[in-house]
Amino acid sequence: MIVAERRKVIKELLIKNKSVKVSDLVELLHVSEETIRRDLTQLGKEGIAEKNYGGAILIEEEQYQNHSLIPPVNKRKLQYSHEKDSIGKAAAQLIKEGQIVIFDAGSTNWYVGKNLPENSHLTIITNAMDVAEECSKDETASIYLLGGKLRRNSMSLVGPQAEIELKNYNADYVFLGTSGISLRQGFTSSDLYEAEIKRAMVSSGQKIVVVADHSKLQRAGLTSFCNFNEIDIFITSELADTDILKEIEKKGVEVIVVPVSEEINEI
Repeated sequence: MIVAERRKVIKELLIKNKSVKVSDLVELLHVSEETIRRDLTQLGKEGIAEKNYGGAILIEEEQYQNHSLIPPVNKRKLQYSHEKDSIGKAAAQLIKEGQIVIFDAGSTNWYVGKNLPENSHLTIITNAMDVAEECSKDETASIYLLGGKLRRNSMSLVGPQAEIELKNYNADYVFLGTSGISLRQGFTSSDLYEAEIKRAMVSSGQKIVVVADHSKLQRAGLTSFCNFNEIDIFITSELADTDILKEIEKKGVEVIVVPVSEEINEI
């Protein structure tokens, strides 16, 4: 097992059990104590785990929310609002009548939902309460809200229950937001639990679309949720760094760049 796979297993155990023991990991992964301690040290540097005697504990959601300084979703809707609305309109144009669409939580995805074609008899599946509310304005839409633990910062539902439910769906499109984009790490999230939901959504769709304003190309989140070869389309605006967009295209991703007609708002 390579290093990245081993650390992914440790992360999953931390999320599930809230803590891990070095001795258990040595037996499970068939590596030395020294190797496991190096893994836990690295996860500590990433802000995921806090080492203790004999193992490590998961850094709880409230702690790494404070660390990442991500504002609540209602405030993020106001940030770069014209840009996000333009991205949302372009993304919504991909969707055809009667299709099944999955949305994860995020302010840009809310703008996709806001711009969906009316009376299109869509089936909407989401873990985002505000996205479900916005999409419910179309009375022809069938809306399914995934279950789980409420994450107040994004008003989204996360956890194993939502991930299990996603296995029942096969969507035409999956729309994902992202906290940051790294040419090395791919698309990232500031939240471990939301990253797990995003991974499950990627597995439940035929076409995977990431939507993001220009600022997301200048930073990376806490953990990666998918690589460039796992998505089909990336939609951003003309304000994004063109050199980075060219590199993303080289990785086989269709990049859609939309104009922004009005001055953007920054909070």
